[in-house]
Amino acid sequence: MRDVLLKYLPERAVDPCIDLIKTNHVHLKIVNQRVTRHGDYRRYPDGSHQITVNSNLNKYRFLMTLIHEIAHLAAFENHGRRIKPHGIEWKRTFQKLMLPFINPSVFPPTLLPLLARHFRNPTASSDTDAHLSIALKEYDPSTDKNYIFELPTGSVFRLHNGKIYKKGNKLTKRYECVEMATGKVYLFQPNAEVELISN
Repeated sequence: MRDVLLKYLPERAVDPCIDLIKTNHVHLKIVNQRVTRHGDYRRYPDGSHQITVNSNLNKYRFLMTLIHEIAHLAAFENHGRRIKPHGIEWKRTFQKLMLPFINPSVFPPTLLPLLARHFRNPTASSDTDAHLSIALKEYDPSTDKNYIFELPTGSVFRLHNGKIYKKGNKLTKRYECVEMATGKVYLFQPNAEVELISN
């Protein structure tokens, strides 16, 4: 297991992650990319636990996703199945499990202040924390995608599902964008990744 995880995790995070996987009796599956999620946790009727994490994530996002999913397992086991999936019990569990990893032997110094801020009140997805998401993206392989916030107002762009939109004005945090086929207005996070068609 160690040799496999070395491909996906920062080196100093491997052994502590193996301990968490063994302690919580997790069956870990590394799977092909899913657009809608980085990872997921399931408890089966026989009581076994499976966590899946996307194989295409950079090492830092992979680590955060793995700990995010282990936090689901631990929160449900400690507080019962009726808690909210991303409620206070999960947040506290995620904070506690991540704390040993938020140090310069695991994460680059540039990410540490952003992680410290994010983990004061972790969200259901690190993608909704635009500053952290953009900083993590620096460690991904380069792509031809742009962030919404980088595009000029009026730009036309395509989503991963093929739908085409026109960028509108920024509201408090998100951008209003019009779906070209229907004229419906949707709100986009500033760090949503899109393919620019024209500006």
